[in-house]
Amino acid sequence: MDEELSSQPQMWTRAIAQALANGKEGKLLPADGERVAVIGCGTSWFMAQSYAAAREAAGKGVTDPFAASEAFLGADRQYDAVVAITRSGTTSEVLEILRRLKGKVRTVALVGDLNSPIMTLADAVVELPYADEKSVVQTRFATTALTYLLTSVGMDLSPAVEDAKTALTAPVQQELIDAEQFTFLGRGWTVGLAHEAGLKMREAVQGWTESYPAMEYRHGPIAIAAPNRVTWMFGELPAGLADDVAKTGALLVNSGMHPLADLARVHRVTLERARARGLDPDAPRNLSRSVILDAAQ
Repeated sequence: MDEELSSQPQMWTRAIAQALANGKEGKLLPADGERVAVIGCGTSWFMAQSYAAAREAAGKGVTDPFAASEAFLGADRQYDAVVAITRSGTTSEVLEILRRLKGKVRTVALVGDLNSPIMTLADAVVELPYADEKSVVQTRFATTALTYLLTSVGMDLSPAVEDAKTALTAPVQQELIDAEQFTFLGRGWTVGLAHEAGLKMREAVQGWTESYPAMEYRHGPIAIAAPNRVTWMFGELPAGLADDVAKTGALLVNSGMHPLADLARVHRVTLERARARGLDPDAPRNLSRSVILDAAQ
């Protein structure tokens, strides 16, 4: 995990170049104006959320994110294309959907393992083998796939690359290592980042984390904010939220760096918290690198 999360600035630079090159040669991804569904499981689902929000905000067309296990992709929804995000290319729920859509709706997969069954199921493949990982806990594949997708909708991520170089080398504050609880917040395309940050820390640290759209935080979740707990905001803070968090005694983190780089910083904090607790983030309990279900399930 250490090696993989630390390589993210280099991975993102490659993904930016790849996305720009693919855009010139003929887009693999859906064209502007097409109705798109984006699917994934776990981390990939949260990256799907971020891409969907960014694509719609950029005026590229209706884009809906789904957990692959709960995707509504019937003909009445009239999707022109389905984009699947999967590091391993073996995730059962994703493969099931692609089999069902074969010959009916154009599908595009972003994948790390090029020897996986998804290579023959998807109509087009964005190949990201350089970002594939050994660790069970995803870091660089997810953010590299998202970098490719965000670049494709016109987002300039060069500031994210530079900010990540700093975020990944700066010392981690002791109060972040010792904190009892984290709540992650986002707005727009960064809501997916907040959900992913919460998942990452649950996986690797077995810690209590929550995540919400930032404007929902004061509608109940702020009740758990307290000293030795952290409220972490990706991107610009909503008006008045800093004062409200200050009243609780919780630590507010809002770095001002690019939100994608801030997620890389969460990766670093997560790793150091795992180490401090004697946990192996490469092999978290009850988890495997890919969820492959028996057909009966």
